[in-house]
Amino acid sequence: MKVYDTNAIRNVAILGHMSSGKTTLGESVLFVSKAIDKKGEVEKKNTVGDYTPEEHNRLTTLTASLLPLEWKDTKINFMDTPGSEEFIGELENILTVSDGAVLVVDATKGVEVGTERVWLELRKRNLPTIIAVNKMDKENIKYDEMIATINDKLSKRAVEITLPFGTQDQFTGMVEVLRQSAHQGLGRDEVSIPANLSGKAEELYNSLLESVAETSEEMLEKYFSGEELTAEEIASGIRSAMMSGDLFPIITVSSTTDIGIATLLDAVVEYLPNPAQIGAKTGINPKTNEEISREADVNQPLSGLIFKTIIDPFLGSLSFFRLYSGSLKVGQEVYIPETDATVKLPQLLCMRGKQQIPVDAVHAGDIAVVAKVSEFMNSMTFSDKREPIVYPKIEHPAPIIYVAITPLKKQDEDKLSGSLQKLKLEDDSFEIKRNPETAQLLIGGQGITHIGYIIERMKNMFKVDVETSDQKIVYRETIRSKGEAQGRHKKQTGGAGQFGDVWIRFEPCEEDFIFEEVIVGGAVPKNYFPAVEKGLIETLEKGPLAGFPVIGVKATLYDGSYHPVDSNEISFKLAAALAFKNALPQLRPTILEPIMQINVYVKGDYVGDVMGDITKRRGRVLGMEQKDGYQEVIAEVPEAEITKYAVDLKAMTQASGFFTRKFLRYEQVPEHLIPKIIEEYKK
Repeated sequence: MKVYDTNAIRNVAILGHMSSGKTTLGESVLFVSKAIDKKGEVEKKNTVGDYTPEEHNRLTTLTASLLPLEWKDTKINFMDTPGSEEFIGELENILTVSDGAVLVVDATKGVEVGTERVWLELRKRNLPTIIAVNKMDKENIKYDEMIATINDKLSKRAVEITLPFGTQDQFTGMVEVLRQSAHQGLGRDEVSIPANLSGKAEELYNSLLESVAETSEEMLEKYFSGEELTAEEIASGIRSAMMSGDLFPIITVSSTTDIGIATLLDAVVEYLPNPAQIGAKTGINPKTNEEISREADVNQPLSGLIFKTIIDPFLGSLSFFRLYSGSLKVGQEVYIPETDATVKLPQLLCMRGKQQIPVDAVHAGDIAVVAKVSEFMNSMTFSDKREPIVYPKIEHPAPIIYVAITPLKKQDEDKLSGSLQKLKLEDDSFEIKRNPETAQLLIGGQGITHIGYIIERMKNMFKVDVETSDQKIVYRETIRSKGEAQGRHKKQTGGAGQFGDVWIRFEPCEEDFIFEEVIVGGAVPKNYFPAVEKGLIETLEKGPLAGFPVIGVKATLYDGSYHPVDSNEISFKLAAALAFKNALPQLRPTILEPIMQINVYVKGDYVGDVMGDITKRRGRVLGMEQKDGYQEVIAEVPEAEITKYAVDLKAMTQASGFFTRKFLRYEQVPEHLIPKIIEEYKK
């Protein structure tokens, strides 16, 4: 593949609901552009985009893939994304480096839950978007109703720039509204505009022309004076309207028969912006901490962002990057400001699925891959050492579900940790957490499918098989009352003995642990105070009820005695432990549970069900507000009640609801639940 200049590059994400045909559309654009000779099929497991064993097993996209092609002297870097909302990390990585998007809508189903979710992500970033209505070759499509749904659920500014036609429910051709022409078949043979569509085509044309004219005063003047706008002016006006979020062209396609695909490719080249038209990328100068920016220009200092990593068992790491400024050649050295490292790039690749295409150079705005540079990690910036810059890191939501894993074979215990760390290089949106209190190794993800994919990938790539179990909740213990007691340790053996004697007052407090001493007259020498404190800290690590750490305790050492010969640190440590044990009957110990804040986003129809369910989970609803077309329900819920909430919420809201969670504090467990918790953890 040749090296393309910045203005001849388009970086385009392909998004949509699961099974809307994104992967098949990817095959179709590659085939029509002659990037591949034969189209693959998802069911036959031979598509360019879905190439991993995990995707073949599930027949769905699980990881984003790069699909570069050449069309009309332009390089289009299409990036196919997973349809499942659980792979939000992949989606965010891709949208960070995209300048535009193709949103795929299934013509047979219209706007689905996943369509609305990705639409929200696109609008957050204000990415120019073409809506591709796919599967137009299927039967019984209610086309007008489906367009009305797009206008209702996505945007009233979504406007058809093609009108489909055919016979016997078969999609054979289309009217191109802006060209006021019609064509049919793969050869795009010119035909007359069907009589039943000519009125609508003219109405849409006039409406689009007015929208285009409004993007500049010069064109508006020309339009009202009756002058015709040139094709270049129309394309420029549509691009401007798309970039400001005032227009979303709708194009009808069939990725199975390839009809409409050439029109879609034309629209991507003509209407979606090149990297130079997007504007400068802002970052921080690591030397001064000042905000600086880089234009997408080969004459600007070098800078790029690693946005995706693949671990290949033979090649090592493959680091996908977008070059934001400057140009890059094979063998060139780049600087990593975050680690103060300089690395030489041994080769540059253009990846098409898993196919590696060597390239000699990369210009500003382009997307490429470098292999075997272990210093590169996701979200890392590289730049010119003389003029460094650090771009913002790609942020991902915290995990919402955790499972414990243990290797099926004992000899795999050492391999397990290393395998997870390598997979973590690929996917920042999952978390590895070893909990010493419960002796569990946990992995956290965005849902059961996401966690299942990680486990499956670990088995396929590293031959490590694991079994899963439920996450154990990390409880705490505390005291509810004031109390005091003596702790006296006395041990006499043949030689030197042990003697320590303390009186300690215990009371609840807001902090985890406070130690004070108010000794008068040297009843306990100062040099033993640290030993008393240490003895209490060690004792509180394992609580009296179920062995959970004890928090919220203030201990005041107020009296005691010592022996000039037999007293030592160990004696006072043991005496402090005895004082706590002796005071327990007065302290009314209890168990605390972690309380989480959850922000649940649901459609209005499900608000009542969700709020009722939160109450059943011993939760408290704190408030509710409208946000991006969803109702956001803010609540506090015990963690024990939401370990599988990701699954339950999907079932409750027909997969349209989603949530985030974060730890808030510990609170007392209701009295009637304490015996069950103690029994469970003492097994």
